[in-house]
Amino acid sequence: MELRRYIFRRIIQIIIIFFVILTVLFLLFRLAPGDPVSRMIDPDMTPEDAELLISQLGLDQPLWTQYVYYVKNFFTGNFGNSFHYGQPVVRIIGDRLPNTILLFTSSIILSALVGIFLGKIASWHKGKKTDTWMTIGALVTHTVFLPWLALIMIWVFAYKLDWFPITGMISEEVWLDPDVGLLAKFLDVLHHMVLPLGTLFLIHFGSYLLIMRSSMLETLKEDYIITARAKGLEEKVIRDHHAAPNAALPVVTSVGLSLAFSINGGALTETVFTWPGIGRELVFSVSHNDYPLAQASFLLIAFVVLVSNLVVDVLYAYLDPRIRY
Repeated sequence: MELRRYIFRRIIQIIIIFFVILTVLFLLFRLAPGDPVSRMIDPDMTPEDAELLISQLGLDQPLWTQYVYYVKNFFTGNFGNSFHYGQPVVRIIGDRLPNTILLFTSSIILSALVGIFLGKIASWHKGKKTDTWMTIGALVTHTVFLPWLALIMIWVFAYKLDWFPITGMISEEVWLDPDVGLLAKFLDVLHHMVLPLGTLFLIHFGSYLLIMRSSMLETLKEDYIITARAKGLEEKVIRDHHAAPNAALPVVTSVGLSLAFSINGGALTETVFTWPGIGRELVFSVSHNDYPLAQASFLLIAFVVLVSNLVVDVLYAYLDPRIRY
């Protein structure tokens, strides 16, 4: 019952916070410098045609009227058309979102699995060379500047060695050929994913390793671990079946939030590798004052992050029976 009340309170909080974000985003984009209309109006347009375009976009209305329509359209699922593409925002996001989910979910899951495994080993060999080298490696990769690492990966593996494509997600000659099967297309996408996936893995796995190592060291001091040793259980059993599951709780939180934030597509990563995802589209829409597309992208990110926080909190209660709300 307490958990249900907690979930209900959090849902109310999420609704309030999301409505605040909805309002702030509307004001920020309207008050930001730049004029989307000037980017859309053809120099050859007559003044009457330009005014008609502005009227169709609703930008000739007072700010308060625009806000009312903005909220109404949001709750009816109408995010409008992109100023730049001239297509429904929902369609653009629907096209880009799977690409972002594919790349970033894969990288986070892979990073978490490797980080948890290596963090467990590092903590078990505390103070030894294994622990030292793993910790140093995790710190170096976790703190490296992502665009610099991405460019190094491209320069070495794509330009110098010519092992992987420099940019993009697919090869047109593969996907436009009607004789090419699904397996070949899947392998083509995988081939393009290697460099961005490898870059994200190197950036993220270190944080999971360090979190798992720190949590394991604290867990190994608990009384139940001492009791397990007193019972004569094997060290491997104590590590893998007693200490590791409890030590992994902070990592679960980190992974859950990382998955939520990954929905923004890592703007830098997608821009450097020209990966057609939400992050790259978000940068483009903001720089071109494409209000509908930028607002819908930010709202999607905000919604996923808020819901993910709730899911992680509830998941904590199931993973650790000691936690009560």
